[in-house]
Amino acid sequence: MIAASAALVLGAGTGAVTTVGNSQPQSQSDLLNPMVAGQAMSPDSTILDNAARSPEHKEFVAEMRASGFAPLLNTGGGYYTVFAPTDAAFAALPADTRAKLAANKDSAAKAASYLVLRGKYDSQTLLKLINENGGAVKLKTVEGGTITAMMNGPTNIALIDEKGNVADIAIYDIYQTNGVIQVVDKVMLPA
Repeated sequence: MIAASAALVLGAGTGAVTTVGNSQPQSQSDLLNPMVAGQAMSPDSTILDNAARSPEHKEFVAEMRASGFAPLLNTGGGYYTVFAPTDAAFAALPADTRAKLAANKDSAAKAASYLVLRGKYDSQTLLKLINENGGAVKLKTVEGGTITAMMNGPTNIALIDEKGNVADIAIYDIYQTNGVIQVVDKVMLPA
C-alpha cells in the first residue's frame, strides 16, 4: 500500500501536488498549478482555455474542436478530468490512425470523449482508488469505455487503454474551474 505521503512524492518531480497532508484549497484561486512548457495554467480558466494556452496541446485542442466536444470542456455542465496527450504523443500515432481520426468525425468524437471522465480524478484520488482496488482501477470514460489506472513504479501512475497501450501521466493535477487536466505522453484510444 502506498502511504498518503507517497502522493507528495508523486507530484514532486512535476511540482503538481497542490495540497499537503489533508489540507484542501479553499477556492480555485488558492491552487498552484504546474506550468506546461513554460506556460502558466490558470485555475480560474476552463479546461479548454488552459489546454489552448499550452504550447504542447495544439493537436489535442484541434481534436476536441473538430469532434464537437469543445463546448463541454469550455463551459462546464459538471466537473471533468481530461487525459490530455501532448503534440508529441499525437505525432507518434501511426499515420493510418491519424488519417482515420482526421477523416471521420464520428471516430474523432469517440476518440476525444474517450479521454474525458466525469468527476475529479486528481493524483490523490487516483492513488486512493488504485490502493483500494488491489493495485488497478477501471475508470469509465464519457465515451463509455474504460481506462485502467495503475502504478508504474513507486511514484508514477500509468494508464492503459482498451487496446492495451500504456500512457504515463507526465504532468499531474492542472486544476480548472470545471475540472482537472492530467497531461499524458501517449494518445489513448477506445477499442
